[in-house]
Amino acid sequence: MVDSTASPARRSVPAHEDRPVYVIGGGPGGLAAAYALRARGVRAVVLERSEHVGASWRRHYARLRLHTTRRLSSLPGLPMPRSFGRWVARDDVVRYLEKYVDHHELEVVTGVEVSRVERSGDDWLLRATGGRELTGAAVVVATGFNHTPRVPDWPGRDTYTGELTHAAEYRDAGPYAGRDVLVVGIGNTGAEIAVDLVEGGASRVRLAVRTAPHILRRSTAGWAAQYTGILVRRLPVGLVDRLAGPVGRVSVPDLSAHGLPRPGTGLYSRVREGAIPVQDVGLIKAVRTGRVEIVAAVEGFEGGEVLLADGSRVAPEAVVAATGYRRALEGLVGHLGVLDGRGRPVVHGGRTPRSAPGLYFTGFTNPISGMLRELALDAEKIAKAVTRSRAKTRAKSKAKTAAKAKTGAQGEAGSGVTAGAE
Repeated sequence: MVDSTASPARRSVPAHEDRPVYVIGGGPGGLAAAYALRARGVRAVVLERSEHVGASWRRHYARLRLHTTRRLSSLPGLPMPRSFGRWVARDDVVRYLEKYVDHHELEVVTGVEVSRVERSGDDWLLRATGGRELTGAAVVVATGFNHTPRVPDWPGRDTYTGELTHAAEYRDAGPYAGRDVLVVGIGNTGAEIAVDLVEGGASRVRLAVRTAPHILRRSTAGWAAQYTGILVRRLPVGLVDRLAGPVGRVSVPDLSAHGLPRPGTGLYSRVREGAIPVQDVGLIKAVRTGRVEIVAAVEGFEGGEVLLADGSRVAPEAVVAATGYRRALEGLVGHLGVLDGRGRPVVHGGRTPRSAPGLYFTGFTNPISGMLRELALDAEKIAKAVTRSRAKTRAKSKAKTAAKAKTGAQGEAGSGVTAGAE
């Protein structure tokens, strides 16, 4: 298990004069960016609001394993150990992130939360806890895809007499043994929690579904679904949709009789809308055997009952809302005009918004090719972009200095003044 007391040594917040690149967030994306910058001779300071790196990973449910392979989930400069196995467990991810900090001697400051990022001349001003004002040459925002739990404002939610929690608070099935539980949402989190509850002894498990998802085998005959995701990512959406249909029908049984019909929208079309396919880690078997019952979407609450979209009612003892997260970037950078209508950054990786040069984002997409793999690629792109920008800035500075020197020399010559003359 993870030692919750483990943490990189706390370092003092650096002085303003050195103008480092500040990386906001000590998760995989932030740490990868910090290493890539350091490897190019750029000082990067990671600011993490919690007391440990990888805070969101520490909070995930215990049974979680990566849906991407170990080899394609490593961050730049340090492979994950083979001893972790092909599908890396949550606790091992945390250990790896701690090792990553120590191995690369990254500069991480914990217990510092940045509340607002502002432009200050050619630099960036970060307002942080304790009244801190930090000045950096550039900023990398890596606060994470799963930042703030989102629970829909269902009608009558406050009247519910059972136990309602968000999936972010779920750790294991122990507290739900012998109980009737409704899981809301059939993303990867909801699907895994439903299976965990069944295996952990819940008396009844229902899974509320609004839109039937695409379900994939995590691996087929040794071929990981991630490999296919990488291969098709750059192909036209329509082509991938047409290819994925027959493959899905062959590899995944029809669950229509159990309340999960095959989706009407193509797999890659759904991905582009933000709906990643569900990786099967036991859901198919649990649904086919009736251990996980599929019910309609939740419409509201009334006392001890949950109202469903098909007009039926259920009365679970507990509800786990696997209803996603918000990026929660509005307060941090929303005033800079760098977010779209859904609160997501308009750019990511090595690109910066035109209105905010020197402001980078990583970890706010959920690609079919694997989140950790893309974070590693984005880190390299960000580091390259920062070093190019610094090189241009130095070149301009040298040109200005040379121009001033030339102007000064011409002025002295034109005045007829000779060195040493009185």
